[in-house]
Amino acid sequence: MVRPARPEVRRQLIERAAGMLARREKISLRSLVAGLGVSTMAVYTYFDGMSGLLGAVRQEGFTRLADRLAELSPTDDAVSDLAAAGAAYLESAKGSPDLYALMFDGSLPLPDRRAADATLAYLVGAAQRAIESQRFERTTDARSLANELWLFGHGACMLLVTGVLSFERIEPIVTTGLVHLYRAAGDEPEMAERSMLNGWSRGASR
Repeated sequence: MVRPARPEVRRQLIERAAGMLARREKISLRSLVAGLGVSTMAVYTYFDGMSGLLGAVRQEGFTRLADRLAELSPTDDAVSDLAAAGAAYLESAKGSPDLYALMFDGSLPLPDRRAADATLAYLVGAAQRAIESQRFERTTDARSLANELWLFGHGACMLLVTGVLSFERIEPIVTTGLVHLYRAAGDEPEMAERSMLNGWSRGASR
């Protein structure tokens, strides 16, 4: 008799592997399944082996972030949408620090890059709409700005997940920095501040 798949077991294995990788612990099949009420065969059942599990660990971080961004419906304020995405990034790192850090570990396989690409595509799209709505200078390159925003936000997220700074210290630094970046792109100071506050609240509440 074939037992039905248990999504919670798959999730537990991914999160346990992520924690062990983040702590640089040696991973074995036995250590992965200990206490889960399943045999070592679960790694093969759900991931087709250890290599598949490692790929799933890296993929899961991107999938969760992409899902969180997908919940952010575009509004008529593209700058607010950019801020909402920034909050979603930071909240994602706060909620799953091990998975976030491993998203960018090039030693791990990444089975499907589409989820990874979607996270940057969201920023590019919002930046382009901000340019088209004349919140940002027409000469602004949407992809370059999105990369700049991502680099700034990613740096903050990594400081968080590695324990260098607490969320409480990082959040005001990020929100202030975003306003500066919006203004540098051509946005009016008061509008930039208002959009950041509205968007950040929306993205953080998801």
